[in-house]
Amino acid sequence: MSIQAPRGTQDILPGQSEIWQYIENTAREICRRYQYHEIRTPIFENTELFLRGVGDTTDIVQKEMYSFQDRGGRDITLRPEGTAPVVRSFVEHKMFGLASQPVKLFYFGPMFRYERPQAGRFRQFVQFGIEALGSSDPAIDAEVLALAMDLYKGLGLKKLKLIINSLGDKESRTSHREALKNHFEPRIGEFCSDCQNRLEKNPLRILDCKKDRDHELMATAPSILEYLNDESKVYFEKVQKYLTSLGIEFEVDPTLVRGLDYYNHTAFEIMSDAEGFGAITTLCGGGRYNGLAEEIGGPETPGIGMALSIERLIAALGAEGIELPREQAIDCYLVSLGDAAKDYTVKLAYQLRGAGFTAERDYLDRKVKAQFKAADRLNARFVAVLGDDELSNNKINLKNMETGEQVEMNLETFVEEFKKTQR
Repeated sequence: MSIQAPRGTQDILPGQSEIWQYIENTAREICRRYQYHEIRTPIFENTELFLRGVGDTTDIVQKEMYSFQDRGGRDITLRPEGTAPVVRSFVEHKMFGLASQPVKLFYFGPMFRYERPQAGRFRQFVQFGIEALGSSDPAIDAEVLALAMDLYKGLGLKKLKLIINSLGDKESRTSHREALKNHFEPRIGEFCSDCQNRLEKNPLRILDCKKDRDHELMATAPSILEYLNDESKVYFEKVQKYLTSLGIEFEVDPTLVRGLDYYNHTAFEIMSDAEGFGAITTLCGGGRYNGLAEEIGGPETPGIGMALSIERLIAALGAEGIELPREQAIDCYLVSLGDAAKDYTVKLAYQLRGAGFTAERDYLDRKVKAQFKAADRLNARFVAVLGDDELSNNKINLKNMETGEQVEMNLETFVEEFKKTQR
């Protein structure tokens, strides 16, 4: 029996990887414009980071983490999300002391969650995320949302829906928490065991339950917007004002709570409205997390961020029928005829590559006709034909595959002459 990739993982093959590269390059360029800088954190972290940072009442911590003990007896977890590791690094390396504030970071990398694999959802998946640490200005909330929308629209997506909510500050959340407890407690026995456990620890998480989402009490649960204090209301109003001024359409959904414990104030999701995209429409999520840095041992530091799955993004592109450009054509394919010519193309391919061109040659001793077919498969713009006779006369023939035009060139100066054809 052959060994296959583990369930919930996938191989990104040539032909597909170019799509990923295009998305990554687009995201990097947008981050450059917004002045976000790349950070790379370890794939595994101490388990305590996620217990304290993500929250022990979340599905991620309770059900989905890949955790183990290493040979030194330390509790280690493959990272299930990117924000806690970035904030850990921010605290550990004292980035709060940098002269340039806020600190604006972005990352790409694999994340790991043990959940049921389905369309666009894997146990190992790749996230792109941004984090802005050090500012409590609602304008940066709008900036994070604008960057995310710019990325999606820059890739051609049109059927998008932005949902926002406010989870309020600590005072507002405490008032809402008590109201939720009073609302659910009389009938909590009708809910799943997870919700029963959450009632005391974090009743807001009940609203995010997938099992009991159709329970009648969900529809009548107290809205966080009813418990926002004046400061939180003003904050949320400013975020909406900035989004409106940027021409970014949005809807306010008071039931949006997100799945992680560290969120407060602004929370948001970007969804796909594309027909046939699937039952799970969320493409991107995030929000403000004032207090996370303190939770993991740092100074008081406001922060906001978002993350998106590249796999979900590619699925959304497919649902809208969008094909991203894939640069696969090569500059020159070397066709050889004869042993001496074949040997010489090893050096010639090296020289072309050294001059900055993409070049390929035959490695399978194919006939000339088969070599031309190989050049066609690689979308070669030019084919250089070298036979033993041409080699002895210090000549090489270059064919433009688009026009069919052929010219004879001096072999010793071929690379320099080839450069001129590219102008």
